Amino acid sequence: MTGGAADGWHGTAVPDTLDALVTRAARRWPERTAWVFDHTGTRYTFAEVRQYSDRWASRLAAAGVREGDAVAVMLRNQPEFPLLWLALARLGAVLVPVNTNYRELDTAHVLDDSQARLVVAAGEFTELLAGLARERAGLRVLTPVDLAGLAGEEVPATGPVPERPVNIQYTSGTTGTPKGCLLPHRYWTTLARSMVEEFPHLSETDTMLTAQPFHYIDPQWHVAVGLASGAALVVLDRFHPSSFWDKIREHRVTWFYCLGLMPNLLLRQPDRDTDTDHALRAVCASAIPREQHAELERRWGVPWFEAFGMTETGADLRVRECDHDAAVGTGCIGTPIRDREVAILDESGAILPRGETGELAIRGTGMMLGYHGRPDDTERAFRSGWFHTRDLARMDADGRVYFVGRRKDMIRRSGENISAEEVERALTLHPDVAMAAVTAVPDDLRGEEVQAHVVLVEQATAAPEELAEFCARKLAYFKVPRYWRFVDSLPMTASERVAKGRLATGGDPRTGSYDRAERRWL
Repeated sequence: MTGGAADGWHGTAVPDTLDALVTRAARRWPERTAWVFDHTGTRYTFAEVRQYSDRWASRLAAAGVREGDAVAVMLRNQPEFPLLWLALARLGAVLVPVNTNYRELDTAHVLDDSQARLVVAAGEFTELLAGLARERAGLRVLTPVDLAGLAGEEVPATGPVPERPVNIQYTSGTTGTPKGCLLPHRYWTTLARSMVEEFPHLSETDTMLTAQPFHYIDPQWHVAVGLASGAALVVLDRFHPSSFWDKIREHRVTWFYCLGLMPNLLLRQPDRDTDTDHALRAVCASAIPREQHAELERRWGVPWFEAFGMTETGADLRVRECDHDAAVGTGCIGTPIRDREVAILDESGAILPRGETGELAIRGTGMMLGYHGRPDDTERAFRSGWFHTRDLARMDADGRVYFVGRRKDMIRRSGENISAEEVERALTLHPDVAMAAVTAVPDDLRGEEVQAHVVLVEQATAAPEELAEFCARKLAYFKVPRYWRFVDSLPMTASERVAKGRLATGGDPRTGSYDRAERRWL
């Protein structure tokens, strides 16, 4: 552990609320840069984070926000988002982030499900929200400018409670209707502490960078980690593969986290002489493409460490420094952090022996309290005292966990279980494939067949049979898709995963596909 990490916690009481993190950071590092918003050049010191979040708290109080109230926020990557979050935390109120890509139906679902009565939104969303507000008595819509114009009042003296919700954070919605995860203060402080006391040992000598939208969970935990460690946080407006490494160099970033398609999209950028010219000491990522892990490290000259977490559970497992070399390209997602236990369970919920594949289950402190308004879903998720991830994994003799696939994303063909993620990884290795999603199609003979939804790179001409032959060279014959759809784009969630539930267009899912068995377009 570095000296900075040790200084971050020891010798003082461990903060257990977001507000306590803000207060402590302002006292320890008042003049240090806390946030840099790259696209506007706006900067905040830790003292200013305290000052401005207090100011927003007083304005929210003037708008009638009280302890326990849910307030929706629909803003892009601008300072008001994290400031409002911290202001709500100070009031004991609850943030409801709204995806800025949402439209009428999905926005209405979040507002209705969370029971938010106030929305703070950018001007570009007010027309959408005004229409929803007309149909919902008591729903108010304010822009940050509107809110700033309110006369501030004294913030109530009652402080937040560590186990009280501070977020209703909606799941990405890869399947089904998004559920609201009730995340308490301790969720964020537990996650932040793990990043300071354990690898990557972030401290005031570090500069982090995030390119995710603030309505997604990543930039929020980056804020919490920065407050706990003293590390600066650089916020990009969004992820731009072509300029991403320029920003890494410009801001002297020492650590970043990415996920989803980001590593693959970065590798598709042209090689540069400056690829290894940076200050990075480590990269953490979720779902690093196994076949490209070594190439990522070779190209940019920095170690990449796999990490696993969920909206419901926070940070759960990470590859440690001592395990890095052996883990590259293996699908190893690491070992549990100090506040987590993991187990591999069979279908009855019994713990499986080491080496066998089953469902990854997690328990520990600082996890979600449950799904908002869904006690049955909460009970199912936490049955037998474990949170059931619905991901398939195995654990080796030394306690390292390896991701195998997603039980919720498995295809059952002629008695064989096929991981959609595995087929997708194989397809994206083809130079003509920019993105791919694999889904199941009902089949009377085999139960289910495999369908591939493919986005080709610009000007590529790969045909279904060529891709099938390529896939057959990578995987067992029964995993090769029968049906092939070529599309211009795939629907994405905020977490950069394909929203497979939105791929279905109604009717026969095979329509518009090439059928390899019949060698014709349907």
